[in-house]
Amino acid sequence: MDWLRIRDDFPILKQEVDGHPLIYLDSAASSQKPRAVIDALTRYYERDNANVHRALHALSMRATDAFEAARRTVARFISAASENEIIFTRGTTEGVNLVANAWCGANLKPGDVILTTGMEHHSDLVPWQLAAQRTGATLKHIPVLDDGTLDQEAFEKLLTPEVKLLALVHISNSLGTINPVREMCAKAKALGATTFVDAAQSAGHIPVSVQDIGCDFLAFSGHKVCAPTGIGVLYGRMAILETMPPWHGGGEMILTVTLDSCTYKPPPARFEAGTPDIAGAIGLAAAIDYLEAIGLPNIEQHGLELAQHALERLSSIEGLRILGPQTGPRGSLVSFHCDFAHPHDIVEWANTYGIAMRGGHHCTQPLMKRFKVPGSTRASFYLYNTTQEIDRLAEVLDSARRFFS
Repeated sequence: MDWLRIRDDFPILKQEVDGHPLIYLDSAASSQKPRAVIDALTRYYERDNANVHRALHALSMRATDAFEAARRTVARFISAASENEIIFTRGTTEGVNLVANAWCGANLKPGDVILTTGMEHHSDLVPWQLAAQRTGATLKHIPVLDDGTLDQEAFEKLLTPEVKLLALVHISNSLGTINPVREMCAKAKALGATTFVDAAQSAGHIPVSVQDIGCDFLAFSGHKVCAPTGIGVLYGRMAILETMPPWHGGGEMILTVTLDSCTYKPPPARFEAGTPDIAGAIGLAAAIDYLEAIGLPNIEQHGLELAQHALERLSSIEGLRILGPQTGPRGSLVSFHCDFAHPHDIVEWANTYGIAMRGGHHCTQPLMKRFKVPGSTRASFYLYNTTQEIDRLAEVLDSARRFFS
């Protein structure tokens, strides 16, 4: 695979920052967009821009066709049984909140348990906290071991009949840990629990199949898979979606309305009140087509090779401590803490050399507390990154060590 040619598909990467070529290592926060996605958005706004559904004029019908085709593309991408199991959202955060409100509100009661993990992003933690407060349920957490993996023995003990929902991240955004979601979901479902997987860091990076995982819900964000910001996906198993009340009310999600009551459409329309992000959905479909043409297994292997190369280069820097698994499969990111400087100082130093990274707690404050650090610096990679960029990162980090020590 010619990764340098693929890099040329991303116009933003051709720029310089302070006289240095841009090295973008912040894809775990948001990925860059290939020309194919930019062109798809331009075509929509120049040719087809109109509101979807119900209208009978040409622009609206073309926009509707493209919007619903995007839903089918997403369903194929994650191996959903039907496109009607695909709900368009603003991102992973909204997908979690939809389930935390619509499903939890209708299914949880005092004495029930929501089981999650100690490595969750705040977006897959705070909504469950709020749901527990509203319903009287109890929130429990699977601890994280020193190597950055989940404590499976503790999971087995925590998994009791009182657990009604297991919610866990597929790939940790702070550690790169790939959790065994298929095995964990199977164990939870054997006890009758509903399962939710946060795939924000796995979708678009490794093959993701809801059929293979066996989860009831799965969410991811478009902006992390080369698509526009403001669009995301919540997958829900149809048998569960059909039992859930709507979360938001408004146009498009109703069948009939009187002054006193209304009836609702079936999923997914029931959960898509108001005008959707039409352009975002079209851009997401273009991004998926682009990634699938390259091949998710190829992208997965490239990401693993980049992460392993980063582990080798960065682990040799004195005073730099890598967080998370250091052997075996992992997500395409590396987080580390430097004894010689705060993460914010590290990312500012790197920025002067054109390197874009992220420093802080990465919306995982409990996890940073678990590892006794105020935060970490994270270098995250995608299909447009190279080992040469990681070599340059290692040189810049070593210069930071000499400067701050």
